[in-house]
Amino acid sequence: MSNNEIIVANNVYKTYQSKDVKVEALKGVSLSVNQGEIVTIMGPSGCGKTTLLNCLSGLDEIDSGEIIIRDSDITQMSDNQLTNFRGKNMGFVFQAYNLLPVLTARENVELPLVLAGTSQSKSKNIAEDRLDLVGLADRYTHLPTELSGGEQQRVAIARAFANDPAIIWADELTGNLDSKTQDEVIDLIRKMNKENNQTFIIVTHSDEVGSIGHRTIRMRDGLIEDDGK
Repeated sequence: MSNNEIIVANNVYKTYQSKDVKVEALKGVSLSVNQGEIVTIMGPSGCGKTTLLNCLSGLDEIDSGEIIIRDSDITQMSDNQLTNFRGKNMGFVFQAYNLLPVLTARENVELPLVLAGTSQSKSKNIAEDRLDLVGLADRYTHLPTELSGGEQQRVAIARAFANDPAIIWADELTGNLDSKTQDEVIDLIRKMNKENNQTFIIVTHSDEVGSIGHRTIRMRDGLIEDDGK
């Protein structure tokens, strides 16, 4: 890896087997991402976008290849090592907000911090800081059902930022949002990237979201058609 590279994937293959059907989702994908880049991943449905994100982040095991993140080969880690590594280095935002309905906005953001061993008082302070950051200072004690879709997505983003991760992985994060709220989320991503030099890997079907990247990786049939460089 060069000094500025935070993610490097070499010759990554991933196959899914379902009964008699074999799907080659990734067919020898190689790429690199620099610290502080916003990289969007686009392509037709079924081209391997989400599979690539899941494999790069260690959510899904690969069949063969190499994935180096912050100078560590995540394919060689045990489950516990990988879980700890993700907790320290990564944040995730998905189209489904995945908020716990019985917890308030603040408690949803606190949860990963508490699970990581952060004290209750420090977790509360961090959660409130992150909610302030995404414009939800007046929503600390609201349950998810008391929040709009855009507000729920912003809580999910605040949670992803809770541990100051170097990398944020996002899969169709604006898929359930109206155009105004989508624009607000896009502005927030740009702000966080500029202020904290955090790396964003964003899978999207939206041309508008795709345009925020420093570059766009385009995929087709399990291969990178254009890496945007």
